[in-house]
Amino acid sequence: MNTGVAIAGIQFKNPVTTASGTFGSGMEFCDYIDLSRLGAVTTKGIASIPWPGNPTPRIAETYGGMLNAIGLQNPGVDVFIRRDIPFLRKYDTKIIVNVVGKTADDYCETVQRLSDTDVDMLEINISCPNVKEGGISFGQDPRQVELLTKRIKNCARQPIIMKLSPNVTDITSIAKAAEAGGADAVSLINTLTGTRIDIYKRKFLLANITGGLSGPAIKPVALRMVYQAAKAVSIPVIGMGGIMNAEDALEFIMAGATMVAVGTANFINPSAAVEIIEGIECFMEDQGIEDINELIGCVERP
Repeated sequence: MNTGVAIAGIQFKNPVTTASGTFGSGMEFCDYIDLSRLGAVTTKGIASIPWPGNPTPRIAETYGGMLNAIGLQNPGVDVFIRRDIPFLRKYDTKIIVNVVGKTADDYCETVQRLSDTDVDMLEINISCPNVKEGGISFGQDPRQVELLTKRIKNCARQPIIMKLSPNVTDITSIAKAAEAGGADAVSLINTLTGTRIDIYKRKFLLANITGGLSGPAIKPVALRMVYQAAKAVSIPVIGMGGIMNAEDALEFIMAGATMVAVGTANFINPSAAVEIIEGIECFMEDQGIEDINELIGCVERP
């Protein structure tokens, strides 16, 4: 039974990775799961310099999910190269580094710093709704997406994944723009913009007012967008958004995702990603499926 998939020539042992910002670089999880079971670890967003993130409070629970306004807090690329890459290389898994920036120069500086390191792919975050500059502003304009993708591709040694925002009118135009700019893959969806109010204090729960909504509540939206993007482009799609179990993951794969990323589920159950891998394997065995690639994009109309 083959659970392996390939993206841009990179071979993954299975189609499950972690969603950026929900798993760190795996250091907090290695006591709970064997990181070598994962197809890849996708790291927290890394910038050219340390970012402090947004003021607190930065987290709020919601029905079927959570809001976060962390603001991409991270120690910067130098610390990441010195500390996190050697840690991850102790495990038999691929490394996907999420890259963040406030300007095109920021992105390129970090990408160039990573060019000589032992990481497998770069995921370019152009879709975070929690930063004042960069982030989502790049990801909402197809022309900007194409230009930024082209510029990053020109300075990257590793294959690049463009992480797309759902906070757009037409996800297919954004996916096509990333493909036109030379992206090797796209990943989606990042969080939906939302907010909460404390009615007794008459104040917003988040200091940033708005945050990114994630968790099972967003899965139907994410699944629809992954299906649309997979139909619109010829490059691989990495699907995410509310995946809590193997059945959720298989829906995304059948909708056209080559890989899936597990996010908010990690906060509830540190073993979620490994349990999803095991669930996919059980499904394949039960259904007599020899190759996971048979399932990619196999969904049909009722």
